[in-house]
Amino acid sequence: MVPALSRKLRVLADAAKYDASCASSSAPRRTSRTDGLGSTGGSGICHAYTPDGRCVSLLKILLTNWCLYDCVYCVNRRSSNVERARFTVEEVVDLTLNFYKRNYIEGLFLSSGIVKNADHTMEQMVRVAKTLREVHGFRGYIHLKTIPEASPFLIEEAGLYADRLSINIELPQRESLKTLAPEKDDATIRGAMGRMKERIVEAKAERKTTRTARRFSPAGQSTQMIVGADAATDTDVLRTSTALYSGYALRRVYYSAFSPIPDSSRLLPLKPPPLQRENRLYQADWLLRFYGFDVDEIAAGATAGMLDLEVDPKLAWALKHRERFPVDVNRADRELLLRVPGLGVKAVDKILVARRHRRLALDDVARLAGSVKRARAFLVASDHTPGALLDRLDLRAALVQRPAEQLTLF
Repeated sequence: MVPALSRKLRVLADAAKYDASCASSSAPRRTSRTDGLGSTGGSGICHAYTPDGRCVSLLKILLTNWCLYDCVYCVNRRSSNVERARFTVEEVVDLTLNFYKRNYIEGLFLSSGIVKNADHTMEQMVRVAKTLREVHGFRGYIHLKTIPEASPFLIEEAGLYADRLSINIELPQRESLKTLAPEKDDATIRGAMGRMKERIVEAKAERKTTRTARRFSPAGQSTQMIVGADAATDTDVLRTSTALYSGYALRRVYYSAFSPIPDSSRLLPLKPPPLQRENRLYQADWLLRFYGFDVDEIAAGATAGMLDLEVDPKLAWALKHRERFPVDVNRADRELLLRVPGLGVKAVDKILVARRHRRLALDDVARLAGSVKRARAFLVASDHTPGALLDRLDLRAALVQRPAEQLTLF
């Protein structure tokens, strides 16, 4: 690789590390056994693990880290004194193809700072995807981070070549966006997300009536918000996420913990939030989408709007609602079983199938769920009742997993 291109790759790959919304779940399955180069699976691109244990990855870069905007939380803001670089369309295409042929990647995640104007930048990103698809027959995964201010025509074209599109909501509260990114407009962002949702729904309907209809962002749209840059609580964040899921049919909301940047504004906190906060938000997000919880229930397990950092949100809720337990594993409906700490969706579904054939003992539940360490205090099985265990004052302390001490190297 020539030194100039190597420098660009170093700068723009590092600049892209703050983008979290790059998983590929629900991308259509493709195979290079037919025409074209590359393939996609159903989940897990960008250094994620698929259900069968494979680790797959993508080339994750910015087209450029030059930007017209001066968002105070962004390391690539206009006033930032960072090293700048800019790829050409041809360079991104060549890198993607060469990395794929070397088996380094399975797809491309492309974002960008804004240069000249939104339309110019979006046009360059669309050209990358279009060239890969139409000129080189690339069938791997492509995710484009779109620009809400760009022309709807360009967003439409992007959706014809990308598996997934995303638009960053940026921050959980409108007021924070006005303060920290005054050049961006919440109404414009949400308007673009709304139009994208309508186009995705329309394309799916067209595919049902005619199989020759073109796909439009078949893996849907996602968004990302920065956590810890403003005063929003976890409850505020989750309320925003709930509104986004219901209003725009998002595949995912990604949470990115704020990271202090050089020469930052006095409006920003001096320290990043605990990394565990980001993890708890993802767990709470999972409860909202797959476990039947609502924001108020999750907030009931929080303190002053902040999720408990020592225990996961479901266990925090259960500890504050002990009157709802114990749950009979042989009789309770699916909704109740999903409330039991330590039982995931797959484990509950296995339990529902297994109990049709026999009454389940605690060991049966352990085999189906992998462990009953947290669940045993909240479950009744054919050979087990928690008795006074559920009422113990030290139950929380007994269930909190303390981090193991790390041995020194010397």
